Amino acid sequence: MVLGLVLAANYGSVAQERGLAEGRSEAVLLAQTLVEPILSGRLLSHGLTASQVADLREHVQDAVKQHDILRLRLRDLAGKVVYSNDRSGSDEKPEAAAQEAADGATVARLTPLNGDPNDTGPVGPETVEVYLPLVAGPHRQRVGVLEVYLPYAPINADVTADLHNLYLDLAISLALLYFALLAITALVSRGLRRHITWNSFVSEHDALTDLPNRTVFHRRAEAVLGGDRARLPAAIAIIDLDRFKEVNDTLGHHNGDRLLVELGHRLQAVTRVDDFVARLGGDEFGVILTNVVDAERTLRRLRDVIDLEVTVNGLPLSVEASVGYVIAPEDGTNVDKLLQRADIAMYVAKEQRLGVVRYDPVQDNYDPANLSLIAELRHAIEAGDLVLYYQPKTRLRDGRVKAVEALVRWNHPTHGLLYPGRFLPLAEQTDLIFDLTRWVLDTALNDVLSMPPDVDVAVNVSARNLAGAAFAGQVLESLEHCGVPASRLIVEVTETALLADPPRAAVILGALDARGVQVSIDDFGRGQTSLGYLSSLPIHELKIDRSFVSDMLDNPTHAAIVRSIVDLGHNLSLRVVGEGVETQSVLNGLRDTGCDEAQGFFLARPMPLGPLLAWFLSPDREAEERYVRQVAS
Repeated sequence: MVLGLVLAANYGSVAQERGLAEGRSEAVLLAQTLVEPILSGRLLSHGLTASQVADLREHVQDAVKQHDILRLRLRDLAGKVVYSNDRSGSDEKPEAAAQEAADGATVARLTPLNGDPNDTGPVGPETVEVYLPLVAGPHRQRVGVLEVYLPYAPINADVTADLHNLYLDLAISLALLYFALLAITALVSRGLRRHITWNSFVSEHDALTDLPNRTVFHRRAEAVLGGDRARLPAAIAIIDLDRFKEVNDTLGHHNGDRLLVELGHRLQAVTRVDDFVARLGGDEFGVILTNVVDAERTLRRLRDVIDLEVTVNGLPLSVEASVGYVIAPEDGTNVDKLLQRADIAMYVAKEQRLGVVRYDPVQDNYDPANLSLIAELRHAIEAGDLVLYYQPKTRLRDGRVKAVEALVRWNHPTHGLLYPGRFLPLAEQTDLIFDLTRWVLDTALNDVLSMPPDVDVAVNVSARNLAGAAFAGQVLESLEHCGVPASRLIVEVTETALLADPPRAAVILGALDARGVQVSIDDFGRGQTSLGYLSSLPIHELKIDRSFVSDMLDNPTHAAIVRSIVDLGHNLSLRVVGEGVETQSVLNGLRDTGCDEAQGFFLARPMPLGPLLAWFLSPDREAEERYVRQVAS
C-alpha cells in the first residue's frame, strides 16, 4: 500500500509536468505560426504597426472563439505590455517570469485566469500560463515576450484519462505482486521455521557428535546446583583424551572425528538417565553425575570405557583419557569456579599420568594477578623497563672468563626488581615469549660488543621459541643487524624444551649450528634426554644442573652423577659447565672431576653491563685468575 501511494503521488507529479510540457509545446507552436510571422524583426519596445495589430486581432479572435487560447499578450524585453487581446495588463508591473522569458527562458505554470495579484476581474478557469521569447526578422533576433493563457481542461482531461489507466494498471500489478509475495512469504516462513528449529538444535549441540555443547553443559550444571537437589552431592568432571593429536596427525582429522563420535556414543550409553554428557570442544568431554556416591569409581569406569579398543577405518585404536573432577557443594557452588577447578585437576591427571584426579586447593597455582602482570610485561618490553644482568662462566684451568649468561630482570614500578621466575613462566604460556626473547637477544648482542672480544654471550631459549619455524632466521637476522659474529652467541636450551618436539628442535638447532652459533643444553641431568638422540644433536656444551653440583661433596650419588656427566660430555667432545658453585670446596671438587667451566655466586654474581665491564678490569679479578691457575697447576 505504501509503495502504491508513493508511486501514485509520483505519477501525479509526472502527469502535472506532462500537462505543463504540452502547454509549452502549444505556446511555441502558437508563437511560430501566428505571432512571429506577423512581426518584422523590430523590437516590440518600438510598438506595433496598425496592420500588425489588425492581423493579431483577427488571428487571436479566431483562436479565442475556438477556445484554443484564453488570453494573449505581447511584451517588450523590459516586460511592458504592448499588446493584449482583452486590453488587460497595460498598467501591470512586469512579472519576474516575463523577465526570465526576455532572457531566453520558457516559463510555464498552472494558474487560474486573473489569478495573479496584478490581474483584475473575476477569477477564471485553470490555465497554463506560458512566457516565452519571441524571435523575428531575417536574423532571428529576440524582439519581445509572448504571454499566453491556454485552457488546461482539455490537457487535464487527456492526462487524467491516461493517469486513471496507469493507476488501474498499478493497482492490478501491486495486487499480483502482493499475492506473489504472500505465497513466497508462506514458503519462506516454513523454511525459516525449519531453519530456526535446526539452528536451535545446532546452537545447543555439537555438530560432530550430536552431544550437548559447552553452553548447555554450563546451563545443566547451574540447574543441578540450584535446583531441589542442590544439597545432594554432584560430580562435575572434565575428560580430555591423551595423545589425540597423534591420531589426527597419523590417520587424518576425518578418522579422528570418527573416533570422537564413537567415544561420545559410548559415554552416553554407560551413564545413567539423570547423568549428563557433553562435548566441550576439541577432544574434551564434560560429565555431570548427580547424587553420586563414589564419583572416582564411576569416573574410572567411564575412563575404562574410553580405553576400550575402537576400530576406525579397519584399524584398531586405543586411546587413554585424563579426568579431573570436583564434588559440589563440597568444592564450591559457583559453576564457573567448579569448571575451572575440574580443569586444573584434569591437567594434574594428565601431567602426572594419574588417570582420575579430584581437585585439591594445593594444585591451584593460578592467580588472577598474573593476567595483569602479563599485560604490564608487554608494556615493560616497549618502555624499556627490562634490564639484562650477566653472570660470568669461568674456565677452571686458568680462571679466564670465556662467556657470560644473560639473565633478564624487570624493574617493576610497584613490585621492584622482579627475577625471571616471577614472569618468565607466565610469558611462556603466551606469544609474548617471542617478543621477550627477541628483546633479550638483541640487547645481549649489542652489549657483548662492549665486552672483551674473547667473551661470548649465552641467551636462554624456551620450548615455544623452538616450536616456531622462523626462530633460526630471527636469530641470524639479529646477529647480522648487531654486527656480532655467530660464534660469539651461545643458545641455551633446557632438556625439557628439546623433548617437546625433538625433530623440529633438531632442524632449528642445526640451522644455527651451520652458521656458527653454539648450542648448550641447560639444567642437564634433570630431564630424560636419550643418549642416542643427544649424540645426533648439534650440541657444543652441557651445563650440569645446580641441584647436583651444589651438594656433590655431601651427596655421593650426586657426585657420581656429576662425574658421569663430565665423562659423557668429554666423550662426545662437548664442553661441560658446572652450575651452582657457591663455595671454594665445591669449586675444587668440580675441578677434580675434570669439568671445563664453572658458574655460581662464589665466582661472580649476576650484574648489569656497567658493573660487569668494571669487574673485568678490577685488580681482584686478575688476582683471582692467578689463584685459579696456581691451584690448577
